[in-house]
Amino acid sequence: MWEYTDKVKEHFLNPRNVGEVEKPDGVAEVGSIACGDALKLSFSLDENQRIKEAKFKTFGCASAIASSSALTEMIKGMTLEEAAKVTNQDIAAYLGGLPDEKMHCSVMGKEALEKAIENYRGAPAADTGAKIVCECFGVTDREIERAVRENNLTTVEEVTNYTKAGGGCGRCHDEIRQIIERVRAEIKPATVAKLTNIQKIRKIEEALEREIRPSLKHDGGDIELIDVVGDRVIVAVRGACASCKASDITLKHFVEARLRELISPDLTIEEVAP
Repeated sequence: MWEYTDKVKEHFLNPRNVGEVEKPDGVAEVGSIACGDALKLSFSLDENQRIKEAKFKTFGCASAIASSSALTEMIKGMTLEEAAKVTNQDIAAYLGGLPDEKMHCSVMGKEALEKAIENYRGAPAADTGAKIVCECFGVTDREIERAVRENNLTTVEEVTNYTKAGGGCGRCHDEIRQIIERVRAEIKPATVAKLTNIQKIRKIEEALEREIRPSLKHDGGDIELIDVVGDRVIVAVRGACASCKASDITLKHFVEARLRELISPDLTIEEVAP
């Protein structure tokens, strides 16, 4: 049985911004009812080109509804440039974390936001080069590649958690493994020269301050860097995070994922008692 945070339960039982914006500037539909999850997102802008109103209609599980509700709350007041930078990890962190098996719900929210912004700007031509890999859930190779790259995925199970690909009959598992290997091989040559420990610590401190603390502080939490030993980043959570049952999910799926993306794919997070 999955363990949901109080915030996931709150946004599921009392979702915000349900419906459709009457005269939307941007609108998008992602997913499919046939595959189990579908989301329609719409937004309108104010005179300063900030998101004034955002609404959603979601067919899916508690995590899908909660992720959609959270997303609409997060982006209100943002410019489109700011909204475009919201990641699926940000959505999960806003909710205090999601179970591994439900991370695909945050990915669906991110995809809907991107497509709605594209719709406002003038939707690009359909990606005719994409190939369906998972017939059960209609997931393409491009979607799998992106999930692997952006979330540092290394196994078929993780790809299933983030995209649902491979969660049906299993016949696509070999092809998913090939995509993972190809993307991981592309990522490795792009890594920067090996950092000294001092350089690594500075970069981690900067990333925590700029990219991670603001999201945690939004919900009354915080994080403190205790030490860096090789690729082990030792931290302590503070504030609301210290009493949150899902803090380990937040550390892995938000903090660790962001540090791996920004600094090194080899970093791992370890928590010490506050």
